[in-house]
Amino acid sequence: MSQLLWSTPKTLRELLCELVSWDSITLTEGETTFAPKALDKLRELKYFQDHPSHLQLLDAGLGRYAVTALYKHPEAVETVVLISHFDTVQTEEYGALQPLAYFPEELTKKLMEDPSDLPESARIDLETGKYLFGRGTMDMKMGLALHMQLIEKATVEEWPINLVLTTVPDEEVNSAGMRAAVTQLVRLREEFGLTYKLFLNSEPSFSQNPTDIAEYIYSGTIGKIMPAALFYGKETHVGEPMKGMTANYIASYLTQRMEWNSLFRETDLGESTPLPVSLQQKDLKMSYSTQTPYRAVALYNVFLFKRTAAEVMDLFEQVATEAMDALNTDYQKICQREEVKGVGTVKVLRYEQLLAYATQKLGAEEVERLKQEALMQEDWDDREKSLRIVDNLMIQCQELAPATVILFTPPYYPAVNTSNDPLIVEAVELLKKSGQSFNNKIDQIHYFNGICDLSYVNYDDSGNGWTAFESNTPVWGDTYSIPFEDMAQLKGPVLNVGPFGKDAHQRTERLHVDSAFVEMPVMLETLIKSLY
Repeated sequence: MSQLLWSTPKTLRELLCELVSWDSITLTEGETTFAPKALDKLRELKYFQDHPSHLQLLDAGLGRYAVTALYKHPEAVETVVLISHFDTVQTEEYGALQPLAYFPEELTKKLMEDPSDLPESARIDLETGKYLFGRGTMDMKMGLALHMQLIEKATVEEWPINLVLTTVPDEEVNSAGMRAAVTQLVRLREEFGLTYKLFLNSEPSFSQNPTDIAEYIYSGTIGKIMPAALFYGKETHVGEPMKGMTANYIASYLTQRMEWNSLFRETDLGESTPLPVSLQQKDLKMSYSTQTPYRAVALYNVFLFKRTAAEVMDLFEQVATEAMDALNTDYQKICQREEVKGVGTVKVLRYEQLLAYATQKLGAEEVERLKQEALMQEDWDDREKSLRIVDNLMIQCQELAPATVILFTPPYYPAVNTSNDPLIVEAVELLKKSGQSFNNKIDQIHYFNGICDLSYVNYDDSGNGWTAFESNTPVWGDTYSIPFEDMAQLKGPVLNVGPFGKDAHQRTERLHVDSAFVEMPVMLETLIKSLY
């Protein structure tokens, strides 16, 4: 066992702390430098010194890279893909302790000196000595550390099964890393004749309430899609309000109907999706003036179990149409009361309809120029670019106003569930029994509700429902795309098994040390060995 670098709780903990110390906040320089460091770390293993081509860096855009590390047994075909992400969210909430956010041992000791500033639940956990605090400890560099330990043991002990460690950037924003890795996984499968038996993620087990100490395994992952709208009214001077219509007035009707709308709730296997809410609403006035705001935008978060993008767009269009019908009825009453004609009836258009209209009116070349105006703005993310493309087109097609243009903006995470797969049924029972040996209660949840990169494997949409996403996402094919066809080729059940922790994305993010360094290594190794 002396050959193994990360086989003990102590060395595994040291590995985690090293990974956490590599600051890798999404869309920062640290995210770009993490992958080469991880590659160098994996090169410490003799197997990868002997098989250097089995380590690959994959371009994920913006100077970022995903990493794949293939352990190939000479006689094995069946393969487990180990999926993790290494980017983290920001650390401003740590305040004066921000410099220690990436140093779990030091941060935990510092918190011990004066725990009075912590919420009660975090303080109680701290005082048990059973938790390690720090950004990325729970979400999710521990998952990567566990996968590195697994692949090391497999290479040294020559397990008769193949493993592909896949760790990616950008999971916290757009999953550019996993979308890039999908194509690589298809390529590896073809090059080495692999059969993907299981896609195993190790996102942490999330407590279901503040006092919950049960651990969970997840046999699927929730989906997420972002319907959006641009509201285009009619400008006027505030002194002549009835000569115009504010975009804020239009937006209020749709947002009120989208928030908590139970039409979007899905139920499957006894679980339900959270209700939709708005994630952003703003008008597009750049500065104060007495001209009324006549352009506004909104983003809405919708979770998915079974619905496709096409089904969500149909439902969104239905709600938007009902909202505008209500607006038009109310507006007509106001116009009658004020004895004015009004500025017209607010209509609903899909982005694909606006694009077709603008192309016919302006020509394809001019439409492309208007799109590029927005796409070239480096300070705008894909959501802002999407909305601004629609805005640019509507400014040139004002005869369509007043209008609500509905669209999608990135990101899109399809839902995946394989709870009924025989391999998963057996694996869940095995893991429950393994947990019992540590006196742990382990429960199954069918859909991981934290959103994860398992969304990009085992894609199943025989009706081509994704085409509604492609045709109604303005940045599609320019700054954002999803390899749907490659995803559909990555057939295999999915499972998420990771360490227990609490408060992801909070300053009290913490990892349960026994779960992480003692229990989870045994459970994961037991799972992998049951597959051969």
